[in-house]
Formats: sequence, structure tokens, C-alpha cells
Amino acid sequence: MNLINKYNVAGPRYTSYPTVPYWNSVAPSQEAWKTAVKNSFNVSNKEHGISLYIHLPFCESLCTYCGCNTRITVNHEVEQPYIKALIKEWQLYLRIFDAKPRIKEIHLGGGTPTFFSAKNLTQLIEGITQHGDVCEDAEFSFEAHPNNTTSEHLKTLYSLGFKRLSLGIQDFDIRVQQIVNRIQSFEQVEQVVTEARAIGYTSINFDLIYGLPLQTRESVQQTIAKVLLLRPDRIAFYSYAHVPWVKPGQRKFTEADLPADSEKRALYEIGKAQFSANGYVEIGMDHFALPSDSLYIASQTKKLHRNFMGYTHSYTRLMVGLGVSSISDTWHAFAQNVKKVEEYYSLLEKNELPIFKGHLLNEEDLIIRKHILQLMCNLETSWEKPEEQCAAVYDAIEKLSELNKDNLLELKPYHLKVKEFARPFIRNVCMCFDARLWRNVPQAQIFSSIV
Repeated sequence: MNLINKYNVAGPRYTSYPTVPYWNSVAPSQEAWKTAVKNSFNVSNKEHGISLYIHLPFCESLCTYCGCNTRITVNHEVEQPYIKALIKEWQLYLRIFDAKPRIKEIHLGGGTPTFFSAKNLTQLIEGITQHGDVCEDAEFSFEAHPNNTTSEHLKTLYSLGFKRLSLGIQDFDIRVQQIVNRIQSFEQVEQVVTEARAIGYTSINFDLIYGLPLQTRESVQQTIAKVLLLRPDRIAFYSYAHVPWVKPGQRKFTEADLPADSEKRALYEIGKAQFSANGYVEIGMDHFALPSDSLYIASQTKKLHRNFMGYTHSYTRLMVGLGVSSISDTWHAFAQNVKKVEEYYSLLEKNELPIFKGHLLNEEDLIIRKHILQLMCNLETSWEKPEEQCAAVYDAIEKLSELNKDNLLELKPYHLKVKEFARPFIRNVCMCFDARLWRNVPQAQIFSSIV
């Protein structure tokens, strides 16, 4: 546990490079962003298709652990205006493409996508897919709250092409559920899983969190024992990110309610041992999958990919984010939508893409991005070719010396591999390559702790 204490610093989760706090201070202009999208589409649509992330921000109650962009309401009259706005935004992108997109991936995130009625979700998905060609190997997935995911939701989304379902569980212990305001019974979850499998869903993911307030070793063991009874295909076992300066809802509890650093890591190791004993394999960072799942297969064939949606087995160069706070990625540029619903509507009414910040990657950014992506997905990277080299890579080698001294790495000429047991320190390794972070070390904490 000494290494845990030594390397438990604040650091990014690296769903992108550069990370959002280090994007250019001036957002790309509408024209610059449209050019980046068009170029990426032209290069990659025919071969790879495109991915879509659609953010549905509404929730009926606030889960106090949550760090996502949400709007709390019980008024379902908000559904229709938001659906119409999403389709309007999609139409603006279709004008940029000026050709039929090949849709490889759609993910509905939130918020709570199943806040929306099945009828309205049908209107949304049909409004998207009628203007594109759905790839034969497309993967459509959605996040769901067990309490409001109905049979109608499951059947309707399946008929629309969704085969993967991600359920936000977090924890089954009632004391933990109450303090984070996320209460659902094992029986509710079991019912959704049983129905989904009967309908034909081929991959079910559970989101779990370790490091939540009031969690103990015993409670985590019991939660995971219940999870294993349902045997989801994938499990995301995330570290709780305590950022009350960003999400005031987390002030419902204090640091005194949270497991200490070494205890928090022990919770992860308990979970990992239970998963491994039951046939799950650790994938990337914080993810586990059964050998039959596509995420495992991608990890074995070195085809695992990571983007703002997390780990995925399919790669697309262009990912378009629709909805408030969504982030789009052309590989050479990022852009994020405005976070407030009212501002989102206002910009769309002016026929403007609702972006408010972004980043155009330079040559160094692209090199570093590739290395960080390879590390996050495969635990290794190399820089033998000139196009894989830059001054920042050689700076990183020097910064890796302490991790190498602690026997966490295999560092050879032009090659780096993180040892399997050192997987918990992968973010520390990536930070060594993060040239923008080192050039402007934050004076205040802007990231959650790594462990």
C-alpha cells in the first residue's frame, strides 16, 4: 500500500488528450469546427462510419455522487422540446456532411435516458437513422436506471437496433444507497436483466462504484456477490471521484464518510478478486468483461478503443456529440456543447452549432494522444518511427524514471510496457506524457485523485 500512498495524486482519466482543462483558451470558430468535421467525415465515413453520443440530461432525482451534467425535474413536458432540438442539431451536421453518414455506433447517455418515454425515444432514433445508413455491425447502447426502465423501453429500443444495455447500479447496500440518493432493490435490477435477456439483448453492463461514502469491505463483497448472481457481460468498477467544488451535491457527505486511500484501494482489490474468481477479465482501466464479450475480444486483438464514451470495441475517427454538454471528436479537433438547456435551444434557433469550447490539436498533441490512447487500451506503447517521436516523448521517459525504479514498468529503447500488477497506476504513467499538464501545473485541484 506504500505505492498507493505514493502515487495517489490528482490526475485526469484520459478520455481525451489534451484533457478538457487544457484545451485552447479560445474555442474553434463555427467555420473551423465545420471544416474539421467535414474533413474527418470525408476521410473516414466510407471505411469506418461515424459514432454518435446523445446526451439526455433529465433525471427525476439527484444522485449525490454523480459528476454528470444533469437537469433535475419531474416534468416530462420537457421531453418533446429536447427531442426536437436534438434532431435540429443532427440536421445541422447532416448539412456539413453533404452525404449519407454510415452510422456505426449510437450511445444514449445522461442524465437518465429512460426518463424519456419509449414513444419519444422512437421519435429521436428514427429522426437520426432515417438520414443515414446503419452499418451491419453497428452497436447501439443506452444507459438506464433500473427503477424506470420498463418493458416498453426494452422492447422498443431493441426493435430500434439497441442490443447493449448499461445499468447504473453503483451499490446494493441500503445505507450507501441512501446517502448517495440512488436506491434500487436487487429484485428491480433482476427483473430488468431477466426481461432484457429474454428480449434478446446480447450485452448487459453494470456500473459499480468503489470509494462511496459508508462503503466497507463487507458491504462491497455483498454487493458484488449479488452482481455475480446476475452475471452481466461487462462490469465497469469505477473509482468514486470526489469533486464537491464542481458538484455541490456531493457536499451531502464529507471526506470523513469516505474510505481512506488505502482502504479505498482495498475495496477495488476485493472486487477484482471476486470478478476474477468468477471468470471476468480486467480490461483497460476499471473495466471487466467475460471472455464471450466483444470488449474482451477487442482487448485480445489490440482493437480496444477509448473515447469520451469510455472503452469500446469499435473505432471511428469521427464521433459527433448531440445534446447539452456533449463532446464531439474529429481526431484532429474537439468541441463541447453548451451545458445549459436554454442556451442550447437558443443557439439552435439561430442555426448555430451549440459549441462553446474546443481544441484544435497540433502535431505534438496528436503524437501524445496516440501514446496515451495505446497505454490506456493496451498498457504499452512504442516510438520507433519518426512520426511517433517528439520532444515531449523524451521528456516523458525521464519522468517515468521513478515509476521504473518502483518496478512498475518495462522500459526499453523505443518501447514502454506497464506491468500487469501496475495497472492501478496507468493514469500516473499517462501523466508523464501529458506535456500540457507539465507546462501548466494547476495551482488548485481540478482532477479527482487517481486511486
